[in-house]
Amino acid sequence: MAETPGKVLISGGASGLGAATVKAVADAGGTPLVLDRKPPVAGVPYVPVDLTDTEETERAVAELAEQAGGLDAVFTAAGIDVPGKLDSVSTADWERVVKVNLLGTAAVVRAALPHLERSRGRVVTVASTLGIKAVSDATAYCASKWGVVGFTRALAAETAGRIAVTMLVPGGMHTAFFDSRDEQYKPPADAKLNQPGNVARTVLFALSQPPGCEVRELVVAHSEEGSWP
Repeated sequence: MAETPGKVLISGGASGLGAATVKAVADAGGTPLVLDRKPPVAGVPYVPVDLTDTEETERAVAELAEQAGGLDAVFTAAGIDVPGKLDSVSTADWERVVKVNLLGTAAVVRAALPHLERSRGRVVTVASTLGIKAVSDATAYCASKWGVVGFTRALAAETAGRIAVTMLVPGGMHTAFFDSRDEQYKPPADAKLNQPGNVARTVLFALSQPPGCEVRELVVAHSEEGSWP
């Protein structure tokens, strides 16, 4: 029988896939805990954080873990993008994408490791179809998500037998992720995108496996997803 997800720390849990996973975890009888720059839905334990600040991130993880009395899982849903040609995206924007998506992911997991070691818990990271397929005008995003792929696979090897590690590779979803983009970088009106709730259920599946069973990698996309394969 599958386990309940337990106490799950979710970065980026105030919107998009993170918010959908907060709901899925709560509906399954678990306790979602959120790190984000904005507050999540009412009643969910939350600590505000800027994931580009590693020390702030570590303090936020420690605070939530202390409030909850430990952690059973971590889901690193926080992610951003600033598309454009390499020489047209500002250095600050380019580096912020890498800091949030890759270094922020590593900071959250690193800070959570002692708690997950004690609970023999689980980590689910969020890569992207653009973490295994490169496209123009996305050097920062591709670099960060390819980094998440390498980080996650190395983490799985490093913690084998102690912490379960899953890498989620989602395609495009109907979220606010694309809202701030210039029109040329927004999905067309007829784009085939997945619903975040569908993807959240696959996260819950990975988190709810019995001890000793791991879903190592998941590719989850709309059946007509343009960026996969």
